[in-house]
Amino acid sequence: MSQQNQFSASDVEVLERQTVFKGFFTMARLCLRHKLFAGGWSKPVFRELFERDHCVGVLLYDPQLELVALTEQFRVGVLGQQQSPWLFEVVAGMAEPNELLEDVARREVLEEAGINAQELISICDYWVSPGGSSERMYLFCALVDLSNAGGLFGLDHESEDIRLHVLPEQQAFDWLDEGRCNNAATIISLMWLRTNRQQFL
Repeated sequence: MSQQNQFSASDVEVLERQTVFKGFFTMARLCLRHKLFAGGWSKPVFRELFERDHCVGVLLYDPQLELVALTEQFRVGVLGQQQSPWLFEVVAGMAEPNELLEDVARREVLEEAGINAQELISICDYWVSPGGSSERMYLFCALVDLSNAGGLFGLDHESEDIRLHVLPEQQAFDWLDEGRCNNAATIISLMWLRTNRQQFL
């Protein structure tokens, strides 16, 4: 039996908002209160919020040759962990204000893979880490020709250093099962492809 949300944004009152850091990203500190399931209002709650614009991720898939392309690049968030901080990912990038999501997807595919993506299929969208971040990810699958794809890409002024890997779809699924593709956007995209690939063949 489906349930509708009991509350909406109008059931939250922001008492104070302070920007505590502004650089490549922004961090805000909020004092707020919200309505309770049992009735009434919560005590004032302090939360730090990592603010980031919406992002777009694009899985590159060639249904004719049954190939998948994944990027490899350095990710500072993995630094100091047990694995290499160079991750295998779908193409991804941040949206500019008022930029259409499909335009973001095509721009990022061109910048990170050197491919003009025309046919885009929406996979899903999700909140990346809503306990402390405003980031929302929109995922697409781009049906493209990967017969001559691969190489090094990225924008110098954004300090991007990206290698594009083209691999058989089964190898991509194996990497998924082995944990080599262990970031949310790539996991979701490859799981979606494994479930839906037959409709493109």
